[in-house]
Amino acid sequence: MLPFLAVFALCYLAPVCYAVWTSLRRTRRTGPLGLGTEHDTFAGLANYAQALADDRFLTGFGRVLLFGAVQIPLMTVLATALALLLESAAARWVTFFRGAFFLPYGVPGVIASILWGFLYVPGLSPLVRIAQGVGWNVDFLSRGSVLWSVANIVTWQFTGYTMLVLIAQLKSVPGELYEAARIDGATAWQVARYVKLPLLRPALVLTTVFSIIGTLQLFAEPMVLRPLTSSIDSGYTPNLHAYSEAFVGNNQHRAAAEAVLLALVACAASFGFLRLVGGRGKERG
Repeated sequence: MLPFLAVFALCYLAPVCYAVWTSLRRTRRTGPLGLGTEHDTFAGLANYAQALADDRFLTGFGRVLLFGAVQIPLMTVLATALALLLESAAARWVTFFRGAFFLPYGVPGVIASILWGFLYVPGLSPLVRIAQGVGWNVDFLSRGSVLWSVANIVTWQFTGYTMLVLIAQLKSVPGELYEAARIDGATAWQVARYVKLPLLRPALVLTTVFSIIGTLQLFAEPMVLRPLTSSIDSGYTPNLHAYSEAFVGNNQHRAAAEAVLLALVACAASFGFLRLVGGRGKERG
């Protein structure tokens, strides 16, 4: 266990402890007009209070929660449908379609955002030209649409990954269960509804937790799309706000506090969801 514990402490515990320590400090400048030397002093929870008093930071939290409430169920339903279709007895070209659906996950998030950015910008986008050709004036980067444009990128990129996790769960199910259901007269739909879906529950819980954490950490997509639209500002998501505080505002202490708050919310949301589905599982049992 010692090699694992050493790597775990170096790559996980040490950065977390350093972030917490940094969040409890503040930089003070001495000399006339604060142009003298800098030194760090203990600030207690002042950085956390400033972060929680920032309307843009709190609005970013609300935005990603709305994003997750729509995008996560949509992606999960789509991935589940694809997994069930590709694992049905009548499926053809299974290997090809698995690879095709998984391929977007292999594209880095920054590259995916750049590709979709070209499809969103008026004057460059064939999608906008097609919509205008049928009399529909659409702006994918407007204030009311840009969040769902980001959701489209995330769904396009991660549906295939979620689908493969669900397929792996289905592969672990003994074939005798399906055969017994068919012998009892179950149709393909009944097998999917009463045999496959209940057995997918552990994988669905796992992928939903991953999606919750990923949603709260949303960063790359709005960061890349930001130069293309005025609808995305430096506080569009909590992660983007922390980045701006650290590398634009040069306030790494407050950025660390925002990162710690983000981690706490992610933990609370993940464990809350696990407790919710665990309680429902016990009720059903």
